Formats: sequence, C-alpha cells, structure tokens
Amino acid sequence: MKTIQYLKGDATAPQAKGIKIITHICNDIGGWGKGFVLAVSKRWEAPEKEYRNWHRFSSKNNFALGEIQLVQVEKYIYVANIIGQKGIKTGNNGVPVRYDAIEKALEKLSDEALLLNASIHMPRIGCGLAGGKWEEIEPIIERTLLAKNLEVYVYDFE
Repeated sequence: MKTIQYLKGDATAPQAKGIKIITHICNDIGGWGKGFVLAVSKRWEAPEKEYRNWHRFSSKNNFALGEIQLVQVEKYIYVANIIGQKGIKTGNNGVPVRYDAIEKALEKLSDEALLLNASIHMPRIGCGLAGGKWEEIEPIIERTLLAKNLEVYVYDFE
C-alpha cells in the first residue's frame, strides 16, 4: 500500500505530473468564504461558482453530507468539493467535521481518481475550521484512497 506524501507548500499548486485532483472540505449549508476555499477562489472562480449552484439547486441534486463535486479548473487539474462538515460552528453537537461523511466522500473520490488516473492533493482536510483531528482523518485516507493504490499528497502551507 502506498503512503501519504507530506509536502511543504500550497495545495492549490500541486507538485506532481499528470492529472491532479485538489481535495478540500465544504460545509452543508452553502457557506464559502473562510479557510482553504479562499486560496482555491484566488486561483479559480469555477469551484466556488459550482459549489454555490450545487447548494442553490440542492432540492434537485445530491447536495448532502458525504457527496462530492468534481470541477475541472485546468487541463490537468480538478477541484473536488467534498461535503464533510455539518454547518460552520462548534455547538451542542461538537465540531462541524463529520468523519463518516468524509469517509463516504473519499470512497467516491477514489473511484473518480481511478477513472481519471489522477493523484490526490490536499491540505490537512477537516482539521482547520471544521475542527477535526488529523489522527482521525489520516486512517480514513488510508482506508479509502491509499487502499486503492492512489498517490496522495498532503500539503502543509508555510
């Protein structure tokens, strides 16, 4: 089984050859404006636009926890909007991260990545504003992406 390759740098500028999928966590209420999404929006308009449309027309599509939306932003780069966060605030139900939704979404992403023959690139998903713990996320990545022999790069921004 492959292992996660940890890199220092910007996950929106993936360091690999071939087709790349930049993966990040979104909330289930249509909010986009804090955290890693700002770096995504700085580089490309389409992921935010597509996410907002996905939310706006949620009664007619699959917008829900555990779902993914792939948006092609360049010839060899896609952005995966993953709904793995319930709301945006810590409250009675704890932090917003939903590990089960992330696992479900990464299973779907693994299938898409295999079809595209793509590598996966991400910050430490679910561990910023979502309030998750990397020691919970890392095994999910191992069970879903690495188990399917996908190349996974995790970026720590300097």
